[in-house]
Amino acid sequence: MLIIDVITLFPEVIEAGTRYSIVGRAMERGLVAIRLVQLRDFATDKHRTVDDEPYGGGAGLVMKPEPIFRAVEYCLQTASAAEATPERAARIILLEPQGKLYTQALARELAQESHLILICGHYEGVDARVREHLATDTISIGDFVLTGGELPTLIIIDSVVRLLPGAIHSPESLQQDSFSDGLLGYPQYTRPEEFRGWRVPPVLLSGNHGAIARWRRREQLRLTRMLRPDLFARAYLTKQDVELLKELSEDEVQR
Repeated sequence: MLIIDVITLFPEVIEAGTRYSIVGRAMERGLVAIRLVQLRDFATDKHRTVDDEPYGGGAGLVMKPEPIFRAVEYCLQTASAAEATPERAARIILLEPQGKLYTQALARELAQESHLILICGHYEGVDARVREHLATDTISIGDFVLTGGELPTLIIIDSVVRLLPGAIHSPESLQQDSFSDGLLGYPQYTRPEEFRGWRVPPVLLSGNHGAIARWRRREQLRLTRMLRPDLFARAYLTKQDVELLKELSEDEVQR
């Protein structure tokens, strides 16, 4: 079982976001335990203070290191008592804009762990000593500003839990997801066959599984090259992929 500890000022946000769908069912099946840790419980003063003014001046408040260190130490101790795999150290993840960009490859890596501790930042940031001396990973979900780390944490939890064995009823569907092989997913269609004059591509109605697989791969290549050239530049292309790209180029010339 994977243990995920979330250190946050707003545990109700995480609770609401993990109660349903795949994550909720995975919790019911005992595949994952998500434990919510209120950071203020580890403050040392009567006001439960977890932030202070930054040294050197500046706007806003910075989250103090002491409560975070104490909360992480608590998570490590209680996870050991809950029989998290002792020989594997916990991944202590700080959600912060300076972090490594989160990817599907990193989600797969985290899904192999037995214990994750996610630290939700807030205010103007977290004391740098948390990143330098406590966190094993610093992760960002993108180049934009959010109020806190709760939404990125929910994204990480969702993307990791769905990769756990038994979390999804049809494991083969994971191989069809966007980014599973470095490319965007192919277009999907369902009934009706025609809607407002727009028809489903005939190949999908042919029953020819080989032709369907070829069309889907070709669409993955086309969409990734068109919409995400950054992904396309890093993608590993097979000999068949190169042939499909030649076909796409010839079709574009004919048009």
